[in-house]
Formats: sequence, structure tokens, C-alpha cells
Amino acid sequence: MNKEQFDFSTKSGEGFRLEFKESFDSKDLSKEIVAFANGEGGNIFLGVDDKGEVKGIKITNKLKSQIQDIARNCDPDIKIKIIDYENVLIIEVEEGKDKPHKCSQGFFIRQGPNSQKMKRDDIIDLMSSAGKLKFDNKFTDVDKYDKKILNEYLKKAGIVQKITKSTLFNLGVADKNGFLNNAGVLFFTNNPKKYLINAYITCARYKGTEKVNVIDRKDFEGDLVSQVERSIEFVKRNTRLEYEIKGLYRKEIPEYPIEAVREAILNAVMHRDYFERGANVQIDIFDDRLTITNIGGLIKPLTKKILGTLAIRRNPIIADLFHRIHLVEKMGTGIDRIKEECEKYDNIKLKFETNGYFIIIFGFKNNVPENVPERRIENIKELMRKNNKITITQIAERLNVNEKTIKRDIDKLKELEIIKRIGPDKGGHWEVFDEE
Repeated sequence: MNKEQFDFSTKSGEGFRLEFKESFDSKDLSKEIVAFANGEGGNIFLGVDDKGEVKGIKITNKLKSQIQDIARNCDPDIKIKIIDYENVLIIEVEEGKDKPHKCSQGFFIRQGPNSQKMKRDDIIDLMSSAGKLKFDNKFTDVDKYDKKILNEYLKKAGIVQKITKSTLFNLGVADKNGFLNNAGVLFFTNNPKKYLINAYITCARYKGTEKVNVIDRKDFEGDLVSQVERSIEFVKRNTRLEYEIKGLYRKEIPEYPIEAVREAILNAVMHRDYFERGANVQIDIFDDRLTITNIGGLIKPLTKKILGTLAIRRNPIIADLFHRIHLVEKMGTGIDRIKEECEKYDNIKLKFETNGYFIIIFGFKNNVPENVPERRIENIKELMRKNNKITITQIAERLNVNEKTIKRDIDKLKELEIIKRIGPDKGGHWEVFDEE
């Protein structure tokens, strides 16, 4: 490092790849080394204060040896290079090739100009992005599988083969000793929930638009393929059919696009975060919508904006096993297929939510909220169009309806995205959306 580079670094201040330390502290230094290794690498200037002023430090072979020991004692060890420039010791930390690294105080990651202790989800994200940790390829101590289920799967996959010890190994779901990985447990045992507590799908049909009165409810706990198939049958059984008659023939038209629902259920079981033991896949059917929920936000670098444009698998073996029986494509086309199927229905409104869970909502564009007269809906919308700062009290007075009723109506209109409140109750305003 020359004087120009040194001066530039001290003047530019601490950042994502640069840290200043006025003095030597082994515990503090170990955190910084780990944080840089778990990021993209970086430099630590020992003998420089937070403001970038050079204070200097006594450089000895003992100090250098201590710093090398800190890096070697990290798990796994971290490669560093030590450079002394005048009376400042510069520690160049390489980006780790075997992430995540930890020190005696835990796992740390660089976030902007600071090193932060990593939480559970941060560690999982880092390991997943590094390709080190996948739920479905983690092996278990389970070596029993259901031959009938395996035979059915092979038929669906078009594989004509007598089951041997190598069959499951060739499918990528067992090791050479016959022990199943998690994907093997999900697909080829008749009760995966026995081993993986949340590996099942709950389906429920409610009366009305809230989770209050349950009409029908089932938990499907069999192998993953049967869970999907039985869930689809539940949806068919608990949604309406319309009929179109042309000539002598009658055509059945489901209330929701079944192929889109099938794709959404597959998406849920393929992309859910099975490491999270707090929830299972949930399918809820209301009078005005159908929702499919799985725990696990979007995988980095996916965002809601680019959803459907990148093929990223949280559980690649599970996705591959579904692909083998022609239920999914491998190139990340699932979201587009859901959208395409919904476009065939004039009245279906599709919505995605990503708030730690991934939720797909099938609703209706022209849906009228239950117990809200259509005339009153139009009156509320018209009042808001004329005065977007109108209050609930003012609406109630104009329509000669009590405030509690108007508030309930507005809550339902917001839920259906017919209206939206922008800003706080005082000082905010309404937006009214014309139905497509």
C-alpha cells in the first residue's frame, strides 16, 4: 500500500470493506475478521480512530502472531494478510470460501460500516446463498420407505424399473446405505409428519369472509404428491361450478382456475421454509377469495417486483422430483403459468403477499362485500372521489348510517382493494380504484 492509497482510505472513512481500530482487542478484532470473511472481504486499520485520524500502534512480531492466531482459531479458519505501514497495522481479510465463519462470540456479518451479530435467518440465508445448506438434501436416520408409493411415483415418471437398493439413490433421495434425505422422507414415506412435524397441508372452507365458522376442514399428512392431489380435490369439492351449454354438450367451469390453484399449491410445498417449524402450508377458502399460504419469504435475490423472472429453488431436489412426474417446469415458469391461467377468467383478481410468509390470493374483481348493499358501496366511493379527505363521521352523516356500520363497510372495501387509505387518520386521504 502506498501513501496515496493509505491517505484515500483514512479520509474516505469506515465502510462496507473498511474498519478502523485505535487499539488492539482480541475479541473485538475477531468479530471484525469474521464479519469481513462472511461478506466480501475487507481491510482493518489498526492504529486509526473512528474519525480516520492516525494514532499509531506499537507493531511487534508478537502482535502479528496474535492476529494470525485469531484468524486461524475462527471456524473455519480465515485467510488474512498483515501489512505494516509506518505505525499502522493493516489486516487484509479475504472473502471466506467456506462461509459462514464464526468466532468464539458467534456469527457476524458486515452491514454497511458496521459488523452485526447474525440471527438465525441471517445464517440460513448466508448458507443458502453459498449453496451449502438445503433442507431437502439433508440426510436423516430414516431407512424405511413405502414400496407402493415409490411404485406409483415411478409409473407417473414413466420409469419402468424393478425397485432395487439403488433406485432411491438414483433418484437423489437416499445415500448408498439406504438412508433417506428429507426429500425422500417427504415423497416416499406414508406419514412424513412423523419425522417432520409441519410437513402437511391444512385445507379449510369457511362460511363468510372471516375465519370464524368452519364448514369443512382436512389435514393431509401423506406423501407430498398425495398431499397436493388431495388438496386440489378439497378445493374442487368446496368451490362452485358453473355450466356452459353449447349444443348438446355441457361444459363445467370451476369457480377458480384449477390449474392456477394446482400450480400455487405446488409452489407452496416446493418453496416453503421447512427449517421453520412454526407453521404448515394452509389453504383457506372463503366466500370471496381463496388463499394459499406457506411460511418462508422470497429467496434472495428475488423481490416481489421480479417475481417469476428468475428460477431460484429453495428446495431443488423437491422441485426436481415434481418435475420428473411432469407437475412443474424447471425454469421458474410457475408464477407466469398462474397468471396466464387467471387471465382466462375475466373475473379473477390475483394478488401476492410476501411478509415472511408467501401468500397467493385468488379473489374476484367485481366482488361485492357480504352484507354491504351495492348502492352504499357506490355512494361511499362517490363521496371519496369528490372529497378524498372526507371522514368516516362525515360519510355516516351524509348517508344517514351509523359510524360503526360505515367503518365496517370501509374495512371490507379496503380488504378488497377497492379503496385505500393514504397516510394517518388525520391529514391523510382516500384513494378509490376503479374496477378493471
